[in-house]
Amino acid sequence: MADEAKRPDYSINYVEFHVNAVASSKKFYGDAFGWQFQDWGPDYVSFSGAGVDGGMTEQESSTSGAPLVILYASKLEEALARVEKAGGKIIKPIFSFPGGRRFHFADPAGNELAIWGE
Repeated sequence: MADEAKRPDYSINYVEFHVNAVASSKKFYGDAFGWQFQDWGPDYVSFSGAGVDGGMTEQESSTSGAPLVILYASKLEEALARVEKAGGKIIKPIFSFPGGRRFHFADPAGNELAIWGE
């Protein structure tokens, strides 16, 4: 894919906010900062125009209350092995979502992150 060449492995690629209501969050971020949105169903929206692409979801809650930082990897299984070898704890094993697959992990300090790939 042409897009893959533009995404360096292990770079921050996406940020996901866990919100109580997608509609009111879209209004806030649109009005305050001019972000643009694409709906992916009633409880998920992606945004652009923020310097880094991201999304907002009502589907799951954050274990830390912080936004979920998502890195990209062209070889997802290899990324998972690297995280485990470095001492990370897998929180959610690899799962599919519209647009790809990802897994969530905690770093040694307890910060939750995710890595996605096509």
